[in-house]
Amino acid sequence: MDQGESLSEAFWGVARRLRHLNRETMAPWEVTPAQWRAINVLVEHGPLRLGDLAEKLHIAPRSTTEVVDDLERRALVERHPDPADRRATLVALTTDGTAAATAIRTARTAESERFFGSLSTADRDHLSRILHDLAHE
Repeated sequence: MDQGESLSEAFWGVARRLRHLNRETMAPWEVTPAQWRAINVLVEHGPLRLGDLAEKLHIAPRSTTEVVDDLERRALVERHPDPADRRATLVALTTDGTAAATAIRTARTAESERFFGSLSTADRDHLSRILHDLAHE
């Protein structure tokens, strides 16, 4: 590390590189990071009401509506009535959405392997532990 570079600056430099690589990796599917987060939540939790999706994404319901609208226009998600409450609407991945999620996850995993591939197994294990510790403080 440079004498003038703080640990925080180094961390943010790596974060910027990863963000850039993730955008490049997702480009073939024309999915934004916000859309990817929504897709990923739907993969993990299954169909959700818009309000529940907004809560899990930690964003405003209006922003969630915009993300879902964009994904719906691309046929990656669909809205349908909630069987438990006819007044409510559920958002669910379509078959194309599920396929895109699988392909994106595979591409992101491969990119992550390339990115961190220069580290030894021990360094990767240490970095993983440190990042998890910091994330859960």
